[in-house]
Amino acid sequence: MSVQVRKADGDLEAFKVSKLKLSLKRAGATNSEVTDIVGKIESILHDGIRTQEIYSYAFELLRDSETPIAARYSLRRALFGLGPTGFPFEDFIARLLQKEGYTTATRVTLQGKCAEHELDVAAYTDQHSMVVEAKFHARPGIKSDLQVVLYSFARLIDLQEQKICHQDHCGIKELMVVTNTKFTHTAERYAECSGLSLLSWDYPKNNSLQDRIQNAHLYPITVLQTLSQSQKRALIERGIIVCKDILEKPRTLRHIHLSQKRTESVLAEANKLCTS
Repeated sequence: MSVQVRKADGDLEAFKVSKLKLSLKRAGATNSEVTDIVGKIESILHDGIRTQEIYSYAFELLRDSETPIAARYSLRRALFGLGPTGFPFEDFIARLLQKEGYTTATRVTLQGKCAEHELDVAAYTDQHSMVVEAKFHARPGIKSDLQVVLYSFARLIDLQEQKICHQDHCGIKELMVVTNTKFTHTAERYAECSGLSLLSWDYPKNNSLQDRIQNAHLYPITVLQTLSQSQKRALIERGIIVCKDILEKPRTLRHIHLSQKRTESVLAEANKLCTS
């Protein structure tokens, strides 16, 4: 009988070694590292063990390896660090879309047919335009549900005749709801039926938020292991959202009073994340 692990939302599910192996490989761990870590994790498994405990132990083992591997493995937790207001998460999504070729604006107000709407992100290219509703949650286990999707779909209907720029191609063709956690299955089914776009940590398959972040090599500064939580917060307050910002504006690190040696470590880690 398989070991039952307790997820962040309190539900129990069978431990899947394939899931652990995949997360380690996606972070960049070698085959030998994956085998070693999986063996150590399996030795501590017991019914009711929390997924957070498994993650924490695997993360500590990865920290003995090359730093960027541990940073990439911590990506899901790092997104929670883009709180508590949710504005940094909106800025991060805008930056991700920019990396994918969009021109973006954040916290935009548009008049729909029936009501005025405050939108988190507006984005367009020469061939496509859309608006984004960002649903930030400060901890795992909280899912965006059907009510969120219904509300967003109503917004899309009201905004369909509006534009987000002055060119002909800027009519709103899509509304995407993005969350740093997950959607309920009911929300996903409704979106698939209605044509609304959803993006979460693990949805849609093969083009999830995790996939798009890793494909773009665009990591939030909250993944960096060489900075403390207070230092990350101070940088975010100065508009430093992604690791690339540190590389482009290294003088910003002076504001958090790092030593020269520590500054070099931060820049080295950021550089490896952006280029690996």
